[in-house]
This record gives sequence, C-alpha cells and structure tokens, in this order.
Amino acid sequence: MDHSNRYILAIDQSTSGTKALLVNHAGEIIARSSLEHKPLYPKPGWVEHDPMEIYDNVITSAQEVLTKARAAPETLAALTITNQRETILAWDRVSGLPIYNAVVWQCQRTADMCERLKQDGLEGIVRAKTGLMLDPYFSATKLKWIIDHAEGAKELLAEGRLLAGTIDSWLIWKLTGGKVHATDYTNASRTSLFNIHSLTWDEELAGVFGIPFSILPQVKASDEVFGYTEDHDLFAEPVPITGVIGDSQGALYGQQCFEQGMAKATYGTGTSLLMNVGDRPIDGGDGLVTAIAWGAGGTVTYALEAVIRTSGDSIKWTRDNLGLFGTYEELQLLVENTSGNEGVYLVPAFVGLGAPYWDPYARAAITGMTRGTDKRHILRAALESIAYQVRDAVEFMQAQSGILLQDLRTDGGASSNPWLMQFQADILGSVVIRSTFAELSALGSVYLGGIGSGFWNSLAEIPSERKRYETYVPMMDAAARDDHYEGWRNAIHAVRSQARKPLPS
Repeated sequence: MDHSNRYILAIDQSTSGTKALLVNHAGEIIARSSLEHKPLYPKPGWVEHDPMEIYDNVITSAQEVLTKARAAPETLAALTITNQRETILAWDRVSGLPIYNAVVWQCQRTADMCERLKQDGLEGIVRAKTGLMLDPYFSATKLKWIIDHAEGAKELLAEGRLLAGTIDSWLIWKLTGGKVHATDYTNASRTSLFNIHSLTWDEELAGVFGIPFSILPQVKASDEVFGYTEDHDLFAEPVPITGVIGDSQGALYGQQCFEQGMAKATYGTGTSLLMNVGDRPIDGGDGLVTAIAWGAGGTVTYALEAVIRTSGDSIKWTRDNLGLFGTYEELQLLVENTSGNEGVYLVPAFVGLGAPYWDPYARAAITGMTRGTDKRHILRAALESIAYQVRDAVEFMQAQSGILLQDLRTDGGASSNPWLMQFQADILGSVVIRSTFAELSALGSVYLGGIGSGFWNSLAEIPSERKRYETYVPMMDAAARDDHYEGWRNAIHAVRSQARKPLPS
C-alpha cells in the first residue's frame, strides 16, 4: 500500500499538557499543536488534574494539528497515545463523567496508607508480583482513596457503573464512545495491581488494595489495535487506535533502545532513567522499579527504572513561583554568568524524593546560602539538582543490577539546555548523547502504532535515518566532580534529617 500521503496522529498526554503530532511515513513531524492544563493542588502534597479538561485538550489539539497540516481525517492510518503514567481516575460508565479529579502520580496523599501496608508486611508480595515498591507514586492506593472518598463512588460500584484506569484508558474509552475499556502492558505495570510475570491483573493484589476487578480495563500489547474512534466531533470516520504506551517507555522505544543494556533519561516534570534488560524481569533491589518496557511483536520486553520525582518542575518553580527568569534563553545566560555554585544546593523534594531514597516525607530546601547568594546561584542550583539526581540514580542502578550503562541517551524538555547537558556529563564522568528530536515518547508510540496498523510492516521498515544528536563529553576534573557531588549528598542528608510528620489525610 502506498503510504506516502498518509499520516499517524500521535497524542502525547503529559503531566503538564497535551500535544498532538502528525507524522508521515518518513518519520517526520509535519505539524504539532499543544495545550497546557491547569494543575490543581487542593492540599499540601496533593496533586490533581481535571480529566474533562484533558480530554477537551486532546480533541482541540488533534483538530488544530490537522488544520495546520491541511490534512483530512481520511489520511490517518492510526491514532496513537503516549501518556503520563500512574495518574489514575474513576468515572461513571453511564454518564461518561469522572467521579473525582484524576489523582496525579506526584500526589502524596496516600503516604500513610502505604506505610500501614508496609507495617502489615505486604511490600514483599507487591514487589514480587509487580516489581514495584509500596509507594504513593503508584496507582493502586490512589484509586483506593478515590473509591473511599469520592461522592457516590460506592453506590456506582454497587450498581456496576464504576470504571477506573490510567489516563490512556480514559482517553481510549472517551475516543471510542465508551465501547472500549482497555490499557496496555506498560501502563498496567505501573498500577501495583498487575502481575508482570503472568501478565494479568492479580487477585491477591486486588485484595491487598481493596480494588474490585470489575472496574479495571482489559490489558493489551502496546502494538495491538485497541479499538476505533467514534467521537464525531473529532473524525467523521473511524480511525484505529494503536501504539499505546506510557511516556517513559515510549521514549525508550523512540530512542530505539531495543537491546539489553541500552538506556535513556527523559527530563520532564520528573526524570525517568530506564534501561532495557531483555525478555525477563530483573529484581532491582530496594529503590529501583522493575517494569514492562513494552509488549510488541508477540513478546514482552522488561526494563529497570529509577524514578526521580522532581527535575524539570524545579525549573518551572523558579520561574512561576519565584519569578527568577522569564525565558529559557534568559535562564541559560544567567547560569552561564556564574563561576560556580558557591556551595548553594537546591534539593527539590517538593513532593518527596524518588530513587534511590524513596522518602515521601522529605521536603524541598535550599542549603548553603550566604549574603552574597543571588538568583543566579539559585537557578544554577535548580539545574544542578537535576544532574545530581540522575547521577544518584545511575550509580544505584549499576550497583543493584550489575549492568553498566554504556552512555546516557537524553531527551525531554530540560535536555534542551546545553549548560545542563554539559554539567550532566561532567558530574557523571560519562558521555551524554542528547536527541534533538524533542518528542521521543510520541515517536515511540508512532513506531509501535505504525507497525500495529500496517503503516510499517516491521521494525526494519521504521525510518532508519537517526535524527541529529548532540554529544557532551565530560570536561570537569575528578576532584571538582567529587567536591560538587559531596556537597549534594550533604544537602540530601540535611533534608532527610528533618523531623518527619505525616501528610494531612
């Protein structure tokens, strides 16, 4: 079939907003559109999104991208989805309305619930079956909270009207006019309810968390056809939905990390360091997550992941909350204008610390300030904190897995900052290779969906011309590297030594 005049529409639904991308058979982005949604912070440590705003933004951005490209819906071979993971919501299958806002992966409201489950000795069961630790980061306790606290939830459950899922499930259900309730292996593997060995929802885990099977979606491989669009506000004719994958795994696929030991770091609101470990799960020990990288071509590939809660979001905080800079060009100039960090460190534990600490009670702090500290040092400390956290994660991953990272492939918003990428190489003492292709999560979903829809027949047909890469080689001497990192570890210790108080329930 001639695909020269056909496209794939990729929906990239992230923590901060929604993008729509139109990609041609050569793997080129023909047009893009994006819309931000408003994050909601009802209590300290709580984070929510409005699911209807997210869906409306999906429709609007998809329409805009087709208009920009002057492409008719009939030219679409498929619609693919990559999404923020772990964020969970529940809705009424009859009205089609959410019963509560989506509870976001960053949200810490269930920290105490997780502690109680740990005290009951249940973390070993969860880890053995899911590869995940008991932490409010993952979906199950958030969903339990919604069922227990959302108005009318128990009544809807009793009437068989309640459905629940991650953001991909919500979008699929809405796009198919309520006909398909499904998710893919990658998103299911982040819920703490999915057994990554048997590849099924697990009855024992459902009992641990108090989640009924009846509300959960069907689980499919990432390259399957999930269903067809039936929202006539979007397309008059049905378009197959395929290529569904969580955003970090999507970036691993988009970076073409198809072999064991290949890895990438995606710098977004948080940072996910993900490494392909082959066709069998590997126990990463305390602090690392074992996950499904993707299901495709009839097989499942596994990954180890180190999850950093806050990275790029700390830069956004210095801009939006502190007003320290206006544009990212200004940020670059301000940071380049410093001769050093002057001993100033920012530990961005706004919603706790992720790998390798997994401390939900830690809170953010700036340490080492003097009377001479100005905004340049705080901005530099915010950027440096991203690189330090990645080094923490890299060292922990290598120690636990026994697998060495050959180099660090980077992507995501903050990776476009040249200063940060050079500092990352310096503080790691390792080569950093940055993709200049910004939307790798979406590209991964496009590759998967393209094969699933027959747009491409196999991996061999995926466009082989790699996008231009920028390579950063370490230039900092070892003594300076060690001094910088020791200061960071001291700052982490200070934050974790603070008195810990449970979050408000």
